[in-house]
Amino acid sequence: MKVTVVGAGNVGATCANVLATREVANEVVLLDIKEGFAEGKALDIWETAPINLYDTRTVGSTNDYAKTANSDVVVITSGLPRKPGMSRDDLIATNAGIVKTVTENVMKHSPDAILVIVSNPLDVMTYCAYLNAHVDSKRVFGMAGILDTARYRAFLAEELNVSPKDIQAVLMGGHGDTMVPLPRYTTVGGIPVTELIAEDKLNAIVERTKKGGGEIVNLLGTSAWYAPGAAAAQMVEAIVRDQRRVFPCCAWLQGEYGVNDLYLGVPVILGKNGIERIIELDLNDDEKALLDASEKAVREVKDVLDGLDY
Repeated sequence: MKVTVVGAGNVGATCANVLATREVANEVVLLDIKEGFAEGKALDIWETAPINLYDTRTVGSTNDYAKTANSDVVVITSGLPRKPGMSRDDLIATNAGIVKTVTENVMKHSPDAILVIVSNPLDVMTYCAYLNAHVDSKRVFGMAGILDTARYRAFLAEELNVSPKDIQAVLMGGHGDTMVPLPRYTTVGGIPVTELIAEDKLNAIVERTKKGGGEIVNLLGTSAWYAPGAAAAQMVEAIVRDQRRVFPCCAWLQGEYGVNDLYLGVPVILGKNGIERIIELDLNDDEKALLDASEKAVREVKDVLDGLDY
């Protein structure tokens, strides 16, 4: 199996490192536009193989897509990171151009690949990749929900002083301030979280989750990378190993949840064919109202992209 990660910045390099150390594929190709950057990162990762005891070969490439040929899965992290005070929407024009070019080059050399999009603004960049990949939407989807639920579960584990391993959660909607964490579908060792935490504390954690990316941007001066990179790698592993994991992913909706022609975060089954199935939950009125608001926000950004003719 062969996996390519386009973009050797912090997120891409972290993703490649996790994929290599977990031996998800035989070969991981790291590609970047900056001369020697991907080669250096790939070599550094490869030199950890004797220490961490894995066999996956990591290879770097400066904008040579021929080296990515016949990839089974391609993760696209390319684009500008957010800076303090910058919204994801501010990035749309520049990053859409980058994602379009990358997608076209990737599909030229790996026409059967499954694409996992990480570039921001996530929901609309996934749509941009779909427009330019010209393949079934089940093979083009975005990484957002896994990262967002990871933050949600980490905050809950901290508050409850329990292992994050025992916390399961569902989160829907756009990747950003309008995301929709669902406490009703959150459990700790099978116990509903509402039985273990006061409502005000739970609401505070939900709000912190919504602004989780911004919290790190304000602390670091740039976007997060360890959790996003690991989240993308987890999606790749589910695909390559046909694990049929149930994950929240940014998927193309055609009537599900009453939403049409939009990429939005929903729970899916992820396996060897990409999105094997979109799971439709029975949302209550409050949850549906939150999802509708998130849909509206994402669609406004999509309309901007459509106006740019990408």
